[in-house]
Order: sequence, then C-alpha cells, then structure tokens
Amino acid sequence: MVRRHALAEGELAHDPTQSSRAGDAIAELTTGALLVNVAVTQGLFGGILFAGAVFYAIPPGALGITADPWNAGVPAVLVGVAFGLALWGANEASASVADAVGAAYDEGLREALAPDSARGWAVLLGGVLPVVAVVEEFIFRAAVIGVPAAGFGVSPWALALVSSAAFAVGHGAQGRVGVAVTGGLGLVLAAGYILSGSLLVVVVAHYLVNALEFLAHEWLGLDRLL
Repeated sequence: MVRRHALAEGELAHDPTQSSRAGDAIAELTTGALLVNVAVTQGLFGGILFAGAVFYAIPPGALGITADPWNAGVPAVLVGVAFGLALWGANEASASVADAVGAAYDEGLREALAPDSARGWAVLLGGVLPVVAVVEEFIFRAAVIGVPAAGFGVSPWALALVSSAAFAVGHGAQGRVGVAVTGGLGLVLAAGYILSGSLLVVVVAHYLVNALEFLAHEWLGLDRLL
C-alpha cells in the first residue's frame, strides 16, 4: 500500500497535465478561501455594528435609511448607478496618471481575489462584493458621518475628512498610491452620502466601482481604459 502511494506521487510528479490540474485546484482553493475570509469577516463586523445600532435605538434616518424613494427606492438605485459609473471613470483616470508618473498602483490584492471559474465569479459579484459595499459604507459613511452628525451636531463635512482618512488607511494593502486613490474615492463617496442623505446611493456606487474594476481588468484582462 505504501508502494502504491509512492507510485501515485511519482506519476503525478512526471505528468504535467495532472500537475497542472493540481496547481489549478490549489490556486482556486486559495482564491476561494480568500473570498470566504473577506465575506465572513466583513459580514460579522457589519453584523456586530448593525446589532449595536439596533441595541442603542439609533434612528434609521441617522444612518441614511428612510422610506423616501429617493433615499431607498429605485430612484436612489439609479442615482447610485450613475454615481458609481462616474467614480469608476475617475478612478481609472487617477490610476492611469499614477502609472504615467511611475507610481504604480498595487493590484496584488485584486488579482489574488480574482476567480478562475464561473462559480467563483458568481460568488464574488453576487456575494462578496455586495457584502463589502454594504459593510464599508455602513461603517465609513453611516456610522462615522451620519450618526455623529445627527446625534451630536458635528459638521458632516468635517466628519467626511475623518471618514475618508480612515477609509484610506483601511486599504493599506493596496500600497501608497492605492491608499491615496482610495482616500480620494472615500471623500467623494462621503460627499455623495451627505448630499443625497442616502446609504443606498453610496452602497450601489461603491459596489459598481469594485465590480467594474474586477470585470474590466481581471475578467476581460483589459489594461487601463483611460
């Protein structure tokens, strides 16, 4: 039995087809593990914050959640889509400028999370990225800006600076250029949240920016578009 096991290992080592399949399986497992880790950790943290908001009876309006269609209905979704497309274009342009001056944008994290299968893409686009958008907007826009502004009368624009700085630091894995670009993105998202008063608008915009980056650069394999 030991001999058969050794023979199987030898065959695998000398069969490039089997070795390739094994490597692909390991790579897919690693990507899947990363996706699960992102979804679970962000989901748990967001769930804890949401439970805290319920426990302390924070008014939904302070979080940017109301029954107004322009805040939480189809109009808000449409505004979020337009906002997200504009942000994605600006993000592409800023990354292109960074490339042109030799300050490369670190894309290692995005590449590591990019799936190699249709099922992986479905999980990423339909599960992981929506969780990331909801949780990050709940934290950096609703909790950091909306709640203090509503509860303590703090200027939301001052809080927007704090929020965008924290948002940038939270994306340190993307390198210095990525932190700078993310900080600018966070500031614009904060402005969109303040002006619209809608959490849904910035959640949709945030999701689109992330999804379009993955689709354009990892799925389609395109270079900078702007």
